[in-house]
Amino acid sequence: MSSNPIDEDGFHSIAWDDAPPRTAISPHSPFDEDVGEGFETISSTSATHDEVNASASTSTATPSAAGLGARREGQQSVEADAAEWNGRWMSIEVREPLKEHEGSKDMYVSYAVKTQTNLPTFPHTVIVTRRRFQDFVFLRDHLVRSFPACVVPPIPDKHRLEYIKGDRFGPEFIERRRLDLQRFADRIARHPTLQRSQLVNDFLQSTEWTVAKHHHISHPPPESHSSLMDSLSDTFINAFSKVRKPDGRFVEMAEELERFEEGLTSVERLVGRGKGRIDDLSTDYQDMAAAYQGLGYLESGITEPLNRFAEKMLDFSALLKHMNQSTVEPFLIQSHSLSAYTASHRNVIKLRDQKQLDFEELSAYLSAIVSERDRLAALNSGHSAAPVGLGTYLRDQVDKLRGTDDIHTRRERIRKMDGKITELQEAVTTAHETSTAFSDEVLKEHTVFELSKKEEMKEILQTYADGQVEMLQRAMDDWDRIIPLLQRIRVDV
Repeated sequence: MSSNPIDEDGFHSIAWDDAPPRTAISPHSPFDEDVGEGFETISSTSATHDEVNASASTSTATPSAAGLGARREGQQSVEADAAEWNGRWMSIEVREPLKEHEGSKDMYVSYAVKTQTNLPTFPHTVIVTRRRFQDFVFLRDHLVRSFPACVVPPIPDKHRLEYIKGDRFGPEFIERRRLDLQRFADRIARHPTLQRSQLVNDFLQSTEWTVAKHHHISHPPPESHSSLMDSLSDTFINAFSKVRKPDGRFVEMAEELERFEEGLTSVERLVGRGKGRIDDLSTDYQDMAAAYQGLGYLESGITEPLNRFAEKMLDFSALLKHMNQSTVEPFLIQSHSLSAYTASHRNVIKLRDQKQLDFEELSAYLSAIVSERDRLAALNSGHSAAPVGLGTYLRDQVDKLRGTDDIHTRRERIRKMDGKITELQEAVTTAHETSTAFSDEVLKEHTVFELSKKEEMKEILQTYADGQVEMLQRAMDDWDRIIPLLQRIRVDV
């Protein structure tokens, strides 16, 4: 029997895993393996595609025995074989917005966060807490710091225009923000690493959230080797440098994400234009209904049928507007959110490229120091040194004029360079290990992201198609009822 996928990738993450203390678990639980901290515990092997697929899917599978309802109205609950996903699942609902301290200057909106899960890190299968928007912002910001190799979903912005207009406590704004936060929570619940982090655990179930926040602030994640690079005052890392040896896997990955974003943007523009045309068509049907009502008053024999026909036109106009509000606008909002999620993934790939660039720059600097050290050693031995660049040649000439180009000075420089070389060798080794581990994590993150993207695209397109079908079906039913009435009209010529 194959091993459980969670056993493979587990918490061995470059993202400085901070899994909470675990309760008693059965001997065969996939969460039994020891959990380490920091870069020292980075797994040397990367999980296979199938392993990551299974691991990522554990957060979305919902056993039928749990009887969990849909988060959104009309959405069917997901059922899966418990053995296939090892029975691990999580569902997060953001609902019931409530105005706190209403009427005062400290007024804000809190949201009920209901978590249903059987992860062993949660003592209860159902937990309900209340969190405000700023708490979600705190969660996202600290997840980014603690899990740099993870694609942390973006948080909705503060909609500054509503803050200026004073509409941020209006029902439409609150509902739109709730839906944005729901998408953020869904992505966290689907992520096999983030869903089990200590920060998410505290966010979802802590009754002393303020204390938990201060604890996370006072215990920041460990720094990477970049701080060591900053301490090397003799080197200058160009922030605009390009990777010398690009990894084809990540180049293709970045190009794929860019193409997806471009396609999604094109679809948004197309659907947006269609939305404008439907609004215009709705207005035209209203005008036509008024015209038919006027015609009905002129034709006394068919006034009733024409008025009924005009009413159906008004109903169809209202139906078109309703479809725009309930189907097209959510499609545009969700696709824009998915585009922002894709941008977060591209930022992680850029960070991976920076890790590789750090390694390449350190390696090049080490090579230059070693070459200079060998050149000075050759001069001290009375041998001809290797050809040097113009800068080194000019410096040597200046040293000769100053009288500092002697064997004792060169020996002191060699001694200092030996210490620098030792330091750089350690830094290069650390940078290489970090770059390799980061690359492995990004490969797994890409698989997790693709699974999440697939689920979201399926939901977005299904909701859009269902809304279109519902509108057309209701329109057909309305027109089918009015057609017999119109066919009975007889006009004397």
